[in-house]
Amino acid sequence: METGEFIEFIDSAEKNTLAIDFDGVIHNNNKGFYDGTVYGEPIVGSLEAIKDLANDYKIIIYTCKANPDRPLVNNKTGVELVWEWLKKYQIDSCVLDVTFEKPNALAYIDDKAIRFESWDDTKEVLKLNKLVR
Repeated sequence: METGEFIEFIDSAEKNTLAIDFDGVIHNNNKGFYDGTVYGEPIVGSLEAIKDLANDYKIIIYTCKANPDRPLVNNKTGVELVWEWLKKYQIDSCVLDVTFEKPNALAYIDDKAIRFESWDDTKEVLKLNKLVR
């Protein structure tokens, strides 16, 4: 891919793609890693929101479950398990990809995110949430 083509690819992704974390945003992840399966229920409103957002955006789901170093569970990768869950709840057709890597996107929807404005503000948020001393 040539440099200009790559820039166009990035620009398109950043205008038309939403990256959404899976655990804690779509899937309730109420047992943590547990046994490695994808066991939880949808977060209230998540299925409807994804269906609605998919009308205007490409949806990419990112998750630690997609880590290629993650052990197989019932002979399936984490990516396969997430796709099965998406199909079970009939939103698989709304999702372009499931990945471990942070995709290029217009915005990231993540339950553990801290919005960056400045390092002073970020350190204050970390202190207020008792994440650092």
